[in-house]
Parts: sequence; structure tokens; C-alpha cells
Amino acid sequence: MMGPTVECTVHFKVRHHGQKSLQSGAAPVAPAIELGRVPRLSRLLALAIRFEKLVRDGQVRDYADLARLGNVSRARLTQIMNLLHLAPDIQEAILFLPRTGRGFDPISERQIRRIAAEPDWRRQRRLWLELNANEMSIQ
Repeated sequence: MMGPTVECTVHFKVRHHGQKSLQSGAAPVAPAIELGRVPRLSRLLALAIRFEKLVRDGQVRDYADLARLGNVSRARLTQIMNLLHLAPDIQEAILFLPRTGRGFDPISERQIRRIAAEPDWRRQRRLWLELNANEMSIQ
């Protein structure tokens, strides 16, 4: 004669140093991994935002210090920092560009420089829409 049977869902959890422990419940679902890479333009804008915060918080003295620390010319750092002149909605769109699966990014930093040089945000938005329309027609 057998005793009562208890059924439950369990999974193993790998702990530090490879040790395993028995956990009750179903195994957690692993987060979906996005394929592709973050576009270079998105990374450069995020870098510019981070650099601006470093200067504003006094962690670095000025952009010249950042250029020295990053081992880039002051001119190159200026090109990167000029991305902050873009209208906020364009910056947001750039930060959330879709990942690039393979090949070249659909929008390059060089294409954006002309837009960032335009001081009027309304004109920037018009140029941004034109650029996106052109990129969509190419793909």
C-alpha cells in the first residue's frame, strides 16, 4: 500500500559558484533577447547626454577635459555634443531607433549634423521628416 502522493511544480535555480537549489513553482521566463545592435547614432546621443551631465555636475571641468579623457579631438567631441541641439522629440526618436540587424545603420551621424546645425526646431523637424521619408524609400 502506498501513501498519499503530492504533486507540485519545481525548478532548479543556479546559484553562485554553480550550486543548484530546488525552487518551488515554474521556472521564470527568460527575457526576450533583442537581436541586432543599437545604432551608432543612438549610442552617440546617449554619450552626449551623459557627458553633459558630467560637466553640469562638476565631475569634469569642461569639454576639453572630456576630449582628453576620451582620447578624441575637441572638434570630434563638439560634433558629438552638437547632437544635444536637436529638438527634444528628435532626440527621443534617435534614442529609440530600432536595432540594426546587419549592415549599415539606416541613419548616420553625418546626415544628422546638418539638422543639428539648424537652430529652428520647426525646421529641424521638417528636415528630420524628409530624412526619414528618404530612408524609407531606399529600404
